[in-house]
Amino acid sequence: MTRQLALPLPVAASSDARDVIADASNEAARRWLAKPEAWPLGRLALFGAAGHGKTNLARAAAARFGWRWLDGMGLRGLPAAAPQGSVIDDADCVADEAVLLHLINLCAERGETLLLIGREAPARWPVRLPDLASRLRATQAVGIGAPSDAMLSALLSKFFADRQLRVEPDVQAWLLTRLPRDAASLAEAVARLDHAALGMGGRITRPLARLALGAWLEGQGVCDDSETAERLPSPSTVPLL
Repeated sequence: MTRQLALPLPVAASSDARDVIADASNEAARRWLAKPEAWPLGRLALFGAAGHGKTNLARAAAARFGWRWLDGMGLRGLPAAAPQGSVIDDADCVADEAVLLHLINLCAERGETLLLIGREAPARWPVRLPDLASRLRATQAVGIGAPSDAMLSALLSKFFADRQLRVEPDVQAWLLTRLPRDAASLAEAVARLDHAALGMGGRITRPLARLALGAWLEGQGVCDDSETAERLPSPSTVPLL
């Protein structure tokens, strides 16, 4: 059987507010992001574990209010003024603490909105500059919790739809009982399934999912031994991910 060449087709992070899935885990964050005029000192810190949706929420807010997007890990000097405000993704990973301190001070002086994104509340960031630590402790912080079952189900369906993949509900339900419970892992699993299905020229089924995700899930510390092995093509026929 002729197999198609599987090409990686990454799905870009969405900045459309309609793609933000409302959930109890992000309710407080959504309320704060909707009213930047209410932020004490004009800045807010959004924090939470990887894959909990910080970036999607922040991108939707940035698109709505016209905020500039900055990459904390790549921030090396002070950027130009941004009257509408700025977002610093991975703000807890800024290499030069002095740059972050000066940017916080400049935004305050100019009356510019500033949104900081990190994995922990800014008061817990391991910074050395006392003045920066003081600014971070004074920053209003809001966290995003672990997603609910309903949100994970909606996310998985969305990731399949983003790649124009039709996957039976029972297969999606089966996947949800086995995949790690965060958005980043769901997106990674869908990308791997898309790649495998394209390479094998078939639809996404439980057997294909077992074959495409088995080694990856073991690497994530997930072991699926709940069912006996199903009849599968030889692993040598599946393109490497």
